[in-house]
Amino acid sequence: MINQLTRVIAITVVAVMALMQGALAAEKLKIGFVYFSPVFEYGWTAEHDKGRKVMEANLAGKVEAKIVENVAYGPDSLQVIRQLAADGNKLIFTTSFGYMDQTLEVAGLFPDGKFMHLDGYKSSENMGTYSLRYYEPSYLAGMVAGAMSKSDTLGYVSSFPLPAVLQIINGFTLGAQAMNPNIKVKVIEVNSWYDPGREREATEALYAQGIDVVAHVTDSTAPTLAAEKAGKFVVGFHSDRTTFGPKSQLTAIVPIWGAFYTKVAKSVLDGSWTNAPHWDAMSEGVLATAPLGSMVSADVSAEVMARANDIKSGKFHPFSGPIMDQKGVLRVKAGDVIPDADLYGMNWYVKGVEGNLPN
Repeated sequence: MINQLTRVIAITVVAVMALMQGALAAEKLKIGFVYFSPVFEYGWTAEHDKGRKVMEANLAGKVEAKIVENVAYGPDSLQVIRQLAADGNKLIFTTSFGYMDQTLEVAGLFPDGKFMHLDGYKSSENMGTYSLRYYEPSYLAGMVAGAMSKSDTLGYVSSFPLPAVLQIINGFTLGAQAMNPNIKVKVIEVNSWYDPGREREATEALYAQGIDVVAHVTDSTAPTLAAEKAGKFVVGFHSDRTTFGPKSQLTAIVPIWGAFYTKVAKSVLDGSWTNAPHWDAMSEGVLATAPLGSMVSADVSAEVMARANDIKSGKFHPFSGPIMDQKGVLRVKAGDVIPDADLYGMNWYVKGVEGNLPN
């Protein structure tokens, strides 16, 4: 009788523990990530996935994340985002500008979910936007490039003429001109975020013009490899690519997504999430420049570090006036700083940039 009672109690305890474990598992916040490319060892998607892993480690036992890689824009992305929401992911990050309209549509279909779209300008009650102030480390990278250039002309391999991209190129140009007022920047657009062939051709074309430093806002290693082959310098984007260009990379613009993704997931868990846009800065620990190459002098390194500290403290803003655009129009008066609203919608190049923009 006692053995039977003991057996019943044991079975009951096991059943209760199983139910408790199931309940705890059900309480985990399911989070979806949509990537436009495979998760390589470097680049845009790699950095987002590193951030995802940091978030999972920081919130171990509280979140469960799923990624979908290599998702094309348009109907494919709509289907993927909708399926993630239907599968119970209550927080979904869509990590490319091209997913904006699809994210908005799915957010309307799943009002109990939270959606975060990268670099977009559309939002809704349950959809917010997020971005980083890439122009801050870009200004610092420009300082390095301007100090290292012997040609007085730098090159930039651009993707698309979006406001975020123009901020990066303009910030880079202003930083370079802070070290050398004669600097000009020639821009070649490849109309793609990731196209190694076009990126290589554009980089080689810029070097062929006598340019000695090229930066890029594209995602392949092609510019770095081209620089290494040509014996020229390069500034990387969205990853430290020193491995591919140990003799050529001066520095790189590097995001640190882990803290941001952790912050947003926590806000959903504790009920404080809002659709207010995020535009985080270096001061919040989400952006940095890669370690400067050994070819950069100690004096230049010290000057760049001092300016970085001024940016983080708010003492200096990269878009402090006076600033003229490439057509000679005064855009920012002396003593003024460009307002965030104007900066977020930037559609012009600063003086010294040689490149055409659509009307």
